[in-house]
Amino acid sequence: MENHPSNFQPLSRIQILILMAITALILLVVAETWQKLGKVERIPLKPTIGAVVTGIILGGLILIASAILAYVWEGYRLCAKRYLELIITPLTFPDLFWLGILPGVSEELLFRGIMIPGLGYDWLALVISSVFFGLLHWSEVANWHYVVWATAVGFLLGYSVYLTDNLLVPIIAHSLTNFVSGIFWKWKKRANAV
Repeated sequence: MENHPSNFQPLSRIQILILMAITALILLVVAETWQKLGKVERIPLKPTIGAVVTGIILGGLILIASAILAYVWEGYRLCAKRYLELIITPLTFPDLFWLGILPGVSEELLFRGIMIPGLGYDWLALVISSVFFGLLHWSEVANWHYVVWATAVGFLLGYSVYLTDNLLVPIIAHSLTNFVSGIFWKWKKRANAV
């Protein structure tokens, strides 16, 4: 497979942090507006030890699946590398906390917390929310592999809501996945620079 160059110019650390904050704010406003106008009852957020452990396990499984997929699917590996290079490289290690929390909370609130119950809290709602979650991660045409992956992850995160009726589970899994993948990327880049 060809290594397609990205159409995007690298952003600075400050630009990435601002874009993450703006995106999170937009998603939170959309979720809040949908909840109010649609009279949607949000999936509950129940802070329990079981939810934390389940979220950590689910995040770990997603990380393992991503590593395996990157090993066996070159298209996904190249897309993930471009994405990580563009987003993670300019960030510092402390910034990775925000990389985990901002999307983890805002995306889960909208796609799992509001969209699934707003669309009927059934299998069709799960599929639709997963597809929209995948499309959110589409940055360029050559990035379709990453969209497929994000759609599958969205389905797993949504399914965790069906199993637990607790929004904390996908928030922890999503935040952990973003944070840990960012840490690994930064360590790998640092090790390769030495």
